[in-house]
Order: sequence, then C-alpha cells, then structure tokens
Amino acid sequence: MNNSTTIHISTNTLLPVMEAFYTIQGEGFHQGKAAYFIRLGGCDVGCTWCDVKDSWDASQHPQIKVADIVAEAARYPGRLAIITGGEPLMHDLGPLCDELHQHGFMINIETSGAYPLSGALDWVCLSPKKFKAPLTEIYEKADELKIIVYNKSDFQWAEDFAAKVHPDCKLYLQPEWSKADQMLPQIIEYVKAYPQWQISLQVHKFMNIP
Repeated sequence: MNNSTTIHISTNTLLPVMEAFYTIQGEGFHQGKAAYFIRLGGCDVGCTWCDVKDSWDASQHPQIKVADIVAEAARYPGRLAIITGGEPLMHDLGPLCDELHQHGFMINIETSGAYPLSGALDWVCLSPKKFKAPLTEIYEKADELKIIVYNKSDFQWAEDFAAKVHPDCKLYLQPEWSKADQMLPQIIEYVKAYPQWQISLQVHKFMNIP
C-alpha cells in the first residue's frame, strides 16, 4: 500500500463536511441569491485573518457520503450550491458535482486556486491568497476574481492577478472584515478611479445570517 500523502485527502464517495446550510450568498457576483453552502474541511493555505480556521483540519469533521450531502441540499427550493472551505479543491469534487447536477443544481466554487480543479463546476470564484499561490491553469477558468483587501499594497497585488485572468472575468475588491472601516473608503476611491473593478461586501454579516 502506498502511504504517501496526496492532495486528495478524501475518497471519491466521502467528504469531510464542516458545515452545510441554506442561506443567502453574501459576496461577489451571485450576492443576494438563495444558496446552499457546503463547507468542506481541510486547508493548508494558512491565512492569518481566516474567519473559519476550524475548517483547516479535515480530520476534525465527519466524513459524509456524497449522496447524503446532496440529499440534504435538495430539501430546499434553491438550486445554487456553493462549495467552499477550507480549501475545497484539496478533494476530488467529481462525484459531488455529478450528484448535485443530477438534482438540478448550479455549482459554484470558492477557491484559492492552490490545487487543481476537479468536477464539473459551473462558476469558479478565484480568491488568491498570499500564503500559497494559485496554479497557472486556474486563471483561464476563473469566472470571478475576488481579492480580499487587507492593506494598501493589496491593490497592486489585485492588478497583478487581474492581468492573468481572461477578459470576461468579473473583478471584485472586498475588504477583510476586521479592516473594513479602514479599507472600504480606499476601495471606494480605487473603484471610482478604476471602474473595471467592483466592490464586494460581506452583506450576510450585515444581515446577521450565516
């Protein structure tokens, strides 16, 4: 038996689920839509400001059958599924995507891009992080580029990524929640000067919902 570590830290029928819930998407292009979130455990990107650090250790979360994950999602009327984490692409998402599609879901993923894409994804939100660079292959697949702005230097960092994605990719600047009071005024002025960008806010936090 090969005991070497691979990036696929789950089997193709089981996934470590930190939480799953039906709510309103609060960020980016699909903001305001009813959505079922599937938050998978496992992440080695290591963002210091991450607000879901409990997701990092996949072993701390129950392994759930793909069929059971989707059966729970299908109980709700919305048919937008958002796979997030952690870093969801540490797992093979093929079986999950296939099952979700069979139940009529549109599938979005929120990823740092640090691992290869897997599964038939309908929308890719690339949110690169400084701690682990995205793979080159993901730039042409990204439908949405969401840069978390933590300090002033992040504007140039955002432009570096904007130059790599395809021309139709939606561009968003989003203040890191704990720095929103400081960074949002700067983001507003930046978007006014460079209107190819849009502002993304975590409106679910204003609404006090998951």
